[in-house]
Amino acid sequence: MKITLKGVPPSLNQTAGRKNRWDYIETKKEWTRAAYYACKVSPDRPQEPFSKAMVRIDYFFKDARRHDADNYSGKYFMDGLTTAGVIKDDDLSHISVSIHGHIDRKNPRTEITVVKMWEETA
Repeated sequence: MKITLKGVPPSLNQTAGRKNRWDYIETKKEWTRAAYYACKVSPDRPQEPFSKAMVRIDYFFKDARRHDADNYSGKYFMDGLTTAGVIKDDDLSHISVSIHGHIDRKNPRTEITVVKMWEETA
């Protein structure tokens, strides 16, 4: 399953921290909702949440400035994927995350791809 969100969220450095608490909360809500609604309308949304999944996040930035991967961990999106029923949970026993950065000056966006991994038995 793949969803595309318009734009790129701010880095965690811009919103996380004691001084920016309310900015962080609002930003997280905004991007969580965006991921949730994009999943809900996707024709590829799974019937049942994936118990084990690989989540790949591709950020298409509008410029070539330096972007630290840990500041774009995908934290803003994981609750949206969970509440939309795409993944069972966002802990490390259920998902693996891969983060990639690209440049697209004309169309900055975030693409999230979720691929079902094997199910453990027994």
